[in-house]
Amino acid sequence: MAKVGILTQPLGTNYGGILQAFALQYVLQEMGHEPLTLDRIRPWYFRMASLGWGGLNYILERRPKIRMWPNNEELKIITKHTSKFIEEHISITKPIGSTQGLKRTTKEEGIEAIVVGSDQVWRKAYSPCMSNYFLDFLSDNNQIKKIAYAASFGIDEWEFGKNETEYYKSLARKFDAISVREDSAVTLCRHFLGVEATHVLDPTMLVEKSVYERLASSPITRPSSGNLFCYVLDRTPQKMSLVDKVAEEKSLVPFELLPKKIFGEIKSNRELEDCILPPVEQWLRSFVDADFVVTDSFHGTVFSILFNKPFLTIGNESRGLARFFSLLNSFGLNERVISDDDFVGNNSNDIDWNSVSERLNGMRASSKYILSFI
Repeated sequence: MAKVGILTQPLGTNYGGILQAFALQYVLQEMGHEPLTLDRIRPWYFRMASLGWGGLNYILERRPKIRMWPNNEELKIITKHTSKFIEEHISITKPIGSTQGLKRTTKEEGIEAIVVGSDQVWRKAYSPCMSNYFLDFLSDNNQIKKIAYAASFGIDEWEFGKNETEYYKSLARKFDAISVREDSAVTLCRHFLGVEATHVLDPTMLVEKSVYERLASSPITRPSSGNLFCYVLDRTPQKMSLVDKVAEEKSLVPFELLPKKIFGEIKSNRELEDCILPPVEQWLRSFVDADFVVTDSFHGTVFSILFNKPFLTIGNESRGLARFFSLLNSFGLNERVISDDDFVGNNSNDIDWNSVSERLNGMRASSKYILSFI
C-alpha cells in the first residue's frame, strides 16, 4: 500500500484537531497504508508580529501582555499533555515552516499520496499558508495522488478574492478526489472552484467508539467531578447561565475540563501553569462519565454523538456555524442547536440513538470510499 502524507492544521492546542488527525491516521492504517502527518506550522514572521504587538502594548501602557502567542518554551509547557498524546499516537514529521520545506519533506519521506484534511483547512483565518492546503507545492507533480478528505471552509460564504479564487481553482482541478465536511461546501466547491465534491463525515466519526473508550480508560485519567460536561470554548455569562439552567432542570452536577486561564489572560509567566491543557485521554473520559453535555464546540458535538450522550450545542458563529448545522442535519438533530438564551425543556428531549447509529454506519461506508482513491 501507499505512504500517505496528511496535511492538516497545526496540532497541539485543540482536542478536536488532535483527535481528527489521530482518527484519519487510524483509518488509513486499517486500510493498510503508512500515514505520516506533515507538521506545517506558521512561519517565523508570525512570531515576530506577536513580539511587536507585545511591545506596542507595553509602550502604550495597556494591560501587560507580552505576546499574542506563546513562544516555543512556553508552548511546550502549555501542551505537555497533548504533545505527549501526539508523540504516542500520531506519526508526525518535524515542524515544517515553508512551502519548500513541504516539497522537500514529501520527497525525502517517499510520499506517494497526500490527504488534505480534515478540520478547517480551507478557512482563511486559520491557515498557516492557504495555497499549501490546495497542494501548490505539488502543482508540477503528477505522480503523487492528491485527495481532500473532509476539508472544511468552516463557514458557508466564500471568503477569497478573485485572484485567490482563480489560483485555488487551478490547483483544485488537479486533485484526484475532493470531499468536504459540510454540505454547504459542496456548493462552494462547485460554484467557485469548478469541481465536484462529496460530503463526508469528520474523520473522528469513522472510528468506533470502543477505540476512544480504550484511550479514556488510560491510567492517567481520573473520575470526572460531575455528570454534566460543560465544554464551552468561548465562555460568556449567558452561556454559563444556560449550563446552570440545564443542571437545575436535570438535577446534574456540572464540570469542566479546560485550563484555568488562556495565554492571553496571564500577566506573567508565573501563571503559565494555569494554561496547561489537560490530557486528551481525560477529555475523552469526560464524555464517558457525562450524563449530559453542553458545548459550543464542533468536536464537542461530534463526541457527544459518538458516545450517545444527550447534548445541547450553543451556536458559535465566530468559529463557523455551517459545520454545526451540516453535522446535525445529517443525524436529524437540528433542534439540539440553541442560542445563549433560548433553552427550554423540549430542547433536550430524548434522542433516538438507534436511528443515529443507523445513519452513522451508512455514512461511514460512503465516506471511506473517498480514501480508496489513494
